[in-house]
Amino acid sequence: MYKRILIANRGEIALRIIRACRELGVESVAIYSEADRGSHYLDLADEAFCVGPAKSSESYLKIDRVISAAEVGNAQAIHPGYGFLAENAHFNEICRSCEIDFIGPSPEAMTMLGDKNEARKLARQAEVPVVPGSDGLIEDEDTATEVAKEIGYPVLVKASAGGGGKGMRVAENEASLKQSLQQARREAEAAFGDGSVYLEKYVEHPRHVEVQVAADQHGNVVHLWERDCSVQRRHQKLIEESPAAHLEQETREEICAAAVRMIRAANYTNVGTVEFIVDKEGSFYFIEVNARIQVEHPVTEMVTGIDLIKTQLRIASGEELPFRQEDIKCEGASLECRINAEDPSRNFQPCPGHIEQMFVPGGLGVRFDSHAHAGYTVSPFYDSMVGKLIVHQPTRDEAIACMLRALGELQIEGIATTCSRHEEILRHAAFAESRIDTTFVERTWD
Repeated sequence: MYKRILIANRGEIALRIIRACRELGVESVAIYSEADRGSHYLDLADEAFCVGPAKSSESYLKIDRVISAAEVGNAQAIHPGYGFLAENAHFNEICRSCEIDFIGPSPEAMTMLGDKNEARKLARQAEVPVVPGSDGLIEDEDTATEVAKEIGYPVLVKASAGGGGKGMRVAENEASLKQSLQQARREAEAAFGDGSVYLEKYVEHPRHVEVQVAADQHGNVVHLWERDCSVQRRHQKLIEESPAAHLEQETREEICAAAVRMIRAANYTNVGTVEFIVDKEGSFYFIEVNARIQVEHPVTEMVTGIDLIKTQLRIASGEELPFRQEDIKCEGASLECRINAEDPSRNFQPCPGHIEQMFVPGGLGVRFDSHAHAGYTVSPFYDSMVGKLIVHQPTRDEAIACMLRALGELQIEGIATTCSRHEEILRHAAFAESRIDTTFVERTWD
């Protein structure tokens, strides 16, 4: 096991990693921007270095400064968390060249899976179902028109290097396809520096189901069951749960087995997530692999009892997985609500500002992952997430009741939050009966 690692991130996930390090006896080195100077979670790290001004492009995304902090801090490895440099293959490669372990997959696996077109090819080779679409990238409008006619409208134009809903456009007919291609390319070029796109059949009203996986450096690959992330708005997840209530057991086992095949085919190591969409008939299709820990990892931890951050550290340091597939049980039901500093009544407008008072709920099966506290200022420079409220109960109905109780107790004064919208969703009959899809929130409230 490592003696000392650097955490190339901030806020909630940085605190989460610091805590895991402390329990493993690993020293942690934190980094921070000028905007995060004085944050209480930094006091829990063994050392902390400022890496630049508030803008992430001048601090958390500055590879040379992050590497310098790791070298000055005598870190043997870097944990990237999620966001920022977490899926940056170039940063991963630089860590390798500097003889600093990257706590995640290899640069080669990250590069291959980060290109959605290449990932689709690999999925086909691994006999993992993919959504019908183009065999490769779309180079011109004539090719796009031919593919769209073959698979049928509506079609989805997707950026090969995309993520978070950027570089995605739905075309309902041939007339809108040209415009969708141009818009998706422009957005992808601006966001990722890569305007290449491909076409998929647009699956209407799908569920979003993802499978948590872990793979060590000794050939052991396991899944830790699935999460349902269908409650989202504009491709941003709001509520996640495990297990996926609507899945038949046979489908659950098939989708988890497909995720393991995908990870083996990619020679992937460490923790990751294989994402799928599930149509109204129950057929599932591969979307992408997230080559990092995800925001919603706590729901998997709650139903399996496995600490995923510690698992990441153990795998990266060369240890074998301490469990096998037959050891991993999915027990009870877990829900997670992302508490963001946004105002649902004003089209989810971000509401950065000073938290005057904060009361955190408790009780059996309640967990609140957050770096925020009374007196903390939510910065306008970064993601608006204040924390994650997670519950675990024997059944889904009990988990919903527990979450509603916990949301009622959670008080964050001084800023607007998404708590009220979470309560509305959880009280809705469609959610209670698991009759939801990725368009549920927008159809119901927007």
